[in-house]
Amino acid sequence: MDLLSVVGVIIGFAAIIGGNFIEGGSLSSLLNFPAALIVFGGTLGAAMLQTPRDTLQYAISMFSWVFIPPAVDFSAGVKKLIGWSEVARKEGLLGLERVADEEKEVFARKALELMVDGSSPDTIRRVLEADMLLHEQRQMDAVRVYESMGGYAPTIGIIGAVMGLIHVMRNLADPDQLGPGIAVAFVATIYGVALANLFLLPIANKLRQCVDRDIRYHELFIEGSMGVADGENPKAIEIKLNGYLR
Repeated sequence: MDLLSVVGVIIGFAAIIGGNFIEGGSLSSLLNFPAALIVFGGTLGAAMLQTPRDTLQYAISMFSWVFIPPAVDFSAGVKKLIGWSEVARKEGLLGLERVADEEKEVFARKALELMVDGSSPDTIRRVLEADMLLHEQRQMDAVRVYESMGGYAPTIGIIGAVMGLIHVMRNLADPDQLGPGIAVAFVATIYGVALANLFLLPIANKLRQCVDRDIRYHELFIEGSMGVADGENPKAIEIKLNGYLR
């Protein structure tokens, strides 16, 4: 669990609600169902319109990364690659076949299979880099769903504000209708701006950092696999890969 993300959400809510109370407002003044329906529904609808279903589903599945980031252990990765190099020097690249059968990580297993098949180092690099780039593209497409929603939300909030003002203008002769109309106008704007800047855009940036970390982990295995395929000394591979630990 990423406690920093949890604390960030709590501070965000506390700042808005606390500031409202300090100004003399109440919690009920920030609760407005029509405004919430306009902003949340409009933002979600716009995102669904522009996004393919599989990308949207993947973006939803990635949301948990905000609070529970995928485990990426660079130190364990370096140790694993050093172990591969030691096996390869003792038993040859064919000795890695047993290691490949026991490997659970998909990317690492593909690297092992390429080495066992006797692929040249250049071929191994090309195949692994192509796989890494496609994986990164899929993840970044999902991240852009949150970025686009962060761009839509303030605009939808403005639409809600205009709709509220239209309601006010149509009922100028009825003072009882002015209050609800003005409330929808201002609260919709708050919802749109807050949703974008306190949640959607920070979520997108957090997921982007998770993707960057995942890509660096893949780069670690590409460089390490090249060293194993070239028959480099395990110590030399360790020295080269230790840069990823920093």
